[in-house]
Amino acid sequence: MIKVSLRSLVPQPILIRLDSSETALKAFKYTVASVVSVVISQVILFLSFGVFHLWSATMSNFVAVAVSAAPSYYMNRAWAWGKTGKSHLFKEIVPFWGLAFLGLILSLWTVAAAERFALSHHLPHLEVAIFVNAASIAAFGVLWVGKFIIFNKLLFAKKDDSDLVSLLD
Repeated sequence: MIKVSLRSLVPQPILIRLDSSETALKAFKYTVASVVSVVISQVILFLSFGVFHLWSATMSNFVAVAVSAAPSYYMNRAWAWGKTGKSHLFKEIVPFWGLAFLGLILSLWTVAAAERFALSHHLPHLEVAIFVNAASIAAFGVLWVGKFIIFNKLLFAKKDDSDLVSLLD
């Protein structure tokens, strides 16, 4: 009888090695940090746009993303990846904030589109706010998996984990 494992069917570069307990723990901590960041941003977005009508949906989203980005950086760097000491400008700070900016741009676009769509269908403000929040979550959900791979393999990688780290020196 021939035994075939699922692992043998998947090309090696595609495997992320989630069977490694260290990678699994990082993935779990990254998930928790992401949940905290999402809760912060969604509460700010819903309160500033949906409840208090402080700003437009896009401005409320901008503020929400800006406020939630700093805790996300520090939770991911210190807790999920166990980094201590001074952050490296080009290995950690610039790429992280570049990805945060990409997330901001994508979420601003989806939030604006969601608001336009909801208003064109004459939805009540509460429903518009819920639609806007869902669009914001969807935008960041699209980037979530890619960011984990980038964080794990480039930004917060141990020196022996990534050949690409040496390219950034």
